[in-house]
Amino acid sequence: MAYAAVKGGEQAILNSHKLIAEERRGDPALAEFTPAQIASQLGLGVDRVIAEGSLYDRDLAALALKQAQGDAMEAIFLLRAYRTTLPRIGMSEPVDTGKMAARRRISAIFKDVPGGQLLGPTYDFTHRLLDFALAAEGGVGEPKAEMAPEPLETLPLVIQQLDDEGLIEPEVPTGEQEIFDLTRESISFPAGRDQRLQSLARGDEGFVLGLAYSTLRGYGRSHPFLGELRLGEVTVELVPEELGLAIEIAEITVTECQMINQFRGTAESAPQFTRGYGLAFGQNERKTMSMALVDRALRAKELGEAVCYPAQDEEFVLSHADNVEANGYVARFKLPHYVDFQAELQLVRQLRDEWHRKAMKDAAE
Repeated sequence: MAYAAVKGGEQAILNSHKLIAEERRGDPALAEFTPAQIASQLGLGVDRVIAEGSLYDRDLAALALKQAQGDAMEAIFLLRAYRTTLPRIGMSEPVDTGKMAARRRISAIFKDVPGGQLLGPTYDFTHRLLDFALAAEGGVGEPKAEMAPEPLETLPLVIQQLDDEGLIEPEVPTGEQEIFDLTRESISFPAGRDQRLQSLARGDEGFVLGLAYSTLRGYGRSHPFLGELRLGEVTVELVPEELGLAIEIAEITVTECQMINQFRGTAESAPQFTRGYGLAFGQNERKTMSMALVDRALRAKELGEAVCYPAQDEEFVLSHADNVEANGYVARFKLPHYVDFQAELQLVRQLRDEWHRKAMKDAAE
């Protein structure tokens, strides 16, 4: 009987796979959505998958989105799983975002910045109205913009002006310090900033956004200004042992955010601005801005501030930010728990019997 149950369960799973394939395909009368179309036309969805999946491959991310029927979290899970099968051929050099070929670059702290404000591709100034032209066969929606000038090879960092005056904490190079690799090592506490930033970079966007929002609503010492937000392409370099010199192996799109926060200083340090930092694959502005806000909140202990709120508690933040882990832990409740529940059921029945006997005894007295 038990063997029959196992066979029946296996067949049910196979039938479920068939149903998934049918649901994914949808109406056969409609053209099938290809990964190439997804990569080209649903770019922001692809960017989220490559950022939280920790694998910069837009084609694979598009395939994962198709396989997951557009479920970003499932697609991220698929990409992470695939990533574990890939060999590590080497470590790239640190990416220099100061040399970014920017397509978008804005600052909220200065009106005029070196190189100018570049609005680039953004929904910030669009009307939140449905564009029904997009629903028409071959519809193009909004008119095409005039060709923008070629992006500058480099744009000066906006907050360099504050740095030059000593008004913002200096960036301290890591030097020869070994960088934590979250893809190969488990989270440990206390966590260094390198570990925290990696965890936030691939953490769930909604969770990180919620934490960032909490710091703005009084649950954290946050008085932020957007120092600089930039989107563009950077080169990735590798130094092969046999060559001993850096060679360019790729060009990737990244979004970088520098948040500036007030800091009153201490007896040892003069008042100055402090930094919050965010960096992610692709065009991920909401994620990097949220990341920068939470990064600053997590520096509370380092800056001598009281740790009072969830966004300042690194163990709370880092232990719950990963959507793949969170999804797996919650989804496990869909698995059979017959034995556990029967034990709980028996215990509750026993407790109820004891409660009723005591109630009847008390009534009789």
